Amino acid sequence: MTSVTRTPDQAAAVLAAVWSALGTVLDPELDEPLTHLGFVSHCLVTEDGEVRVRLRLPTYFCAPNFAYLMVADSYDAVSAVPGVRSVSVKLEDHFAASVINDGVARRSGFVGSFPGEAVNELDDLRADFLRRAVLAGTDRVCRAMITAGVDRFTLTDLTLGDAPEGADRERLRSRRRELGLPSGDSDPLVLDPATGEAVTDIRTHLGLARLTRVSQEANSGVCRGMLLGRYGVKEER
Repeated sequence: MTSVTRTPDQAAAVLAAVWSALGTVLDPELDEPLTHLGFVSHCLVTEDGEVRVRLRLPTYFCAPNFAYLMVADSYDAVSAVPGVRSVSVKLEDHFAASVINDGVARRSGFVGSFPGEAVNELDDLRADFLRRAVLAGTDRVCRAMITAGVDRFTLTDLTLGDAPEGADRERLRSRRRELGLPSGDSDPLVLDPATGEAVTDIRTHLGLARLTRVSQEANSGVCRGMLLGRYGVKEER
């Protein structure tokens, strides 16, 4: 591939686009961007379009399947940015870092990266976390509506378009879309994230949604605290 030297301004524009792309990569369990969590410790774009990204996690023992998803998703997101010539994404300070980094670079998949140990790719795991994200998102949207005076027992009659506009509604819509669930304004506000079918027991469903959100946000707080304790800084760029 022919090398193209960019001006500092052009390199800065690519860096901004790369950072924006990294902002679309989520911790699958916490449903938050790696950039918000402080997991991106280093991001550099050279003048010839080479991108180097370094990731770090709260502990040395974070689950390797979660870690693999974050490294692979980062690689894919950055590779799709116009102007990027080559990509290097490295996980650091993790017990399986060398295996994960090598597997992602070789595009081996999770099973190919851990031969004899992993038996399945991570699609089912990703879908399971997306379903949890839909539940947590349902709590964010519906809890605000109930607080504003909406009767919880009428929520099953409402559509996604009836929910207040805002980041929480669009986040819920996005997660539903990723799962292939109905996500238009005329689609039901509340649905079963596993089947896409209507919810009949709204009280139980809202309770599960609340529990999922609280658990997710508690884990997020723990991870942020552990990352801060491990590295002593919130994030770098």
